Amino acid sequence: MDVAHTDGRAARIASAIGEPARARMLYCLMAGHARTATELAVVAEVSPSTASVHLTRLKAEGLVKVLVQGKHRYHSLQGPEVARVLESLSVLAGGPRPKFVPNTPNRLRAARTCYDHIAGTLGVQLHDRLESAGWLTSSYDLTPTGNQAFEKLGVDVAEMRGLHRRFAFACLDWSERRSHLGGALGAALLTLALRKKWVTQELDGRALSVTTLGRRDMRTRLGVELSSKCGEHYDTTAE
Repeated sequence: MDVAHTDGRAARIASAIGEPARARMLYCLMAGHARTATELAVVAEVSPSTASVHLTRLKAEGLVKVLVQGKHRYHSLQGPEVARVLESLSVLAGGPRPKFVPNTPNRLRAARTCYDHIAGTLGVQLHDRLESAGWLTSSYDLTPTGNQAFEKLGVDVAEMRGLHRRFAFACLDWSERRSHLGGALGAALLTLALRKKWVTQELDGRALSVTTLGRRDMRTRLGVELSSKCGEHYDTTAE
């Protein structure tokens, strides 16, 4: 290993973190929620053009990554190793960090559709539960346990695999800034929820309302404990 190269790389990374505006951006991303450059500019108290320069530097040093979704570009930490470094610096510096507070209307944030899959708080909770239960692999395929579980719920997994679309993927949630489940599997989950009357949807809106039956079944059959907000009924307009 080239010690001089390693030392130089460490110095560049430290310098990138050490600039106050960039540090504020990085610590903002510590919450695990992806942010746009405009949002990070506000957090860093710099102009959008300056924020763009800072983000280019952070990306070049391997501290942040960019996810392009439609016309939007979302920034997040490159990985847990970056978060660990920032956390260690926080211990040395002291002081709490402010939490992410979304400004999405509650009627859409609780539960809604995103194309043909479930989004919002409900969608993120379902995604996280499928991962923690060992139903999903890191590459977004079903494990044998997951395959069996979905078949038991009445989902034809073989039919899903025959569709001309991606089987499953992490879709960055608009309001939560974390992933919900997209692809054929995500669509099947929404279809299942509607068919079993776990959720209802108005004909002219995207907001979903979780039924009492849905709250019970998703707890007992999926292990998802929903917050009270996900059971409220909302009117909605387009996202």
